[in-house]
Amino acid sequence: MSLPARLVLDPDGADRHTEHRVLNDGGSATRVDVLGVPAWAVSDPALLRRLLTSPDVSKDARAHWPEFADAVQTWPLALWVAVRNMFTAYGAEHRRLRRLVAPAFSSRRIAALAPYVRATVTALIDDLAALPPGQAVDVRERLAYPLPIAVIGHLMGVPEDRRNDFRAVVDGVFDTTLDAEAAAENAVRLYATMDRLIAAKRAAPGEDMISLLLATREEDGARLSDEELRDTLLLMISAGYETTVNVIDQAVFALLTVPGQLEEVRAGRVEWNDVLEETLRHEPAVKHLPLRYAVDDIPLPDGRTIARGEAILASYAAANRHPDWHGDDADVFDVNRTVKEHLAFGHGVHFCLGAPLARMEVTLVLQQLFDRFPGMELAVAPEDLKPVPSLISNGHQSLPVRLRPVA
Repeated sequence: MSLPARLVLDPDGADRHTEHRVLNDGGSATRVDVLGVPAWAVSDPALLRRLLTSPDVSKDARAHWPEFADAVQTWPLALWVAVRNMFTAYGAEHRRLRRLVAPAFSSRRIAALAPYVRATVTALIDDLAALPPGQAVDVRERLAYPLPIAVIGHLMGVPEDRRNDFRAVVDGVFDTTLDAEAAAENAVRLYATMDRLIAAKRAAPGEDMISLLLATREEDGARLSDEELRDTLLLMISAGYETTVNVIDQAVFALLTVPGQLEEVRAGRVEWNDVLEETLRHEPAVKHLPLRYAVDDIPLPDGRTIARGEAILASYAAANRHPDWHGDDADVFDVNRTVKEHLAFGHGVHFCLGAPLARMEVTLVLQQLFDRFPGMELAVAPEDLKPVPSLISNGHQSLPVRLRPVA
């Protein structure tokens, strides 16, 4: 008996909303093709949340995915499954790595970043205000990109003259249009950048996160191996950079295109935090997150089975818009939405450690940007904006606006 046909996910993400609806219409899970790799895309929110907390689902490809050896040789997304950090760890190993990394994201350390983040946002918006009135400016490029790079660079002690190197190689991690050879070349450049930075911090430790990770030990003396350290830095940079760019991008876009939403904030009926959470639900920074694996056979509600060793794709964007969770208007951006739950930062033991920092950055940007430019408007028709070419990353290639200080 032949298996059902698989939905081939578009590496360009050109029509993501249609793709999400197809996934949600396909039942609790859908067989998909992820750049040549077969997987089960799970978009049913109840099932997805259950699987994300189940010991029957692993993120350790080496231990639980029979296709791993072949995939790391030929798959363009090999880096997403081959890294050794808490993103790809399972069980006790994940708990060990998370305990070592968590102190770097303590509430005290994140709160201490607030003055730097606020000052950086102000400086970037001051630069925008210095442009000729009415001139079209790409706020993704001029605001959404430089803020998280500056924050991550500050957090890790990265010299300013090296931050552009980070941006170039991290962009390549999210670009799912690269072939296997180009993706491998980007990974080589990425690791060379990491190794130079780690060596500098070993030679001259500071108060930054890398120095903290180099010094952190568990009670039994265990610490991050060299490979775990650089892959952990990759995780922090990837999770804290492109994702934050996309949330800023999508929040600004929604407020400029969905009638009445900005007025709700200005009238005091909702807070900027409501805008942020609805953006995370409506257009999460990551559409699909590769990969997880069935440790044992997993029966599905419709009688099918995800077999042991098969890959699972967490389809967060589709789940966030599932009508079983958010009703028939789940596709609508509504800052007054009563149920604000979403999976934009994951769920369960792999919930994003950097979520509080991302929320701080986006909220400060929205507050200052719309306060300084209350008459801001898109400089192009919404339909002319193009998505980032990726089945993972969810943003626009550019977001040109006209910055008008008066509404």
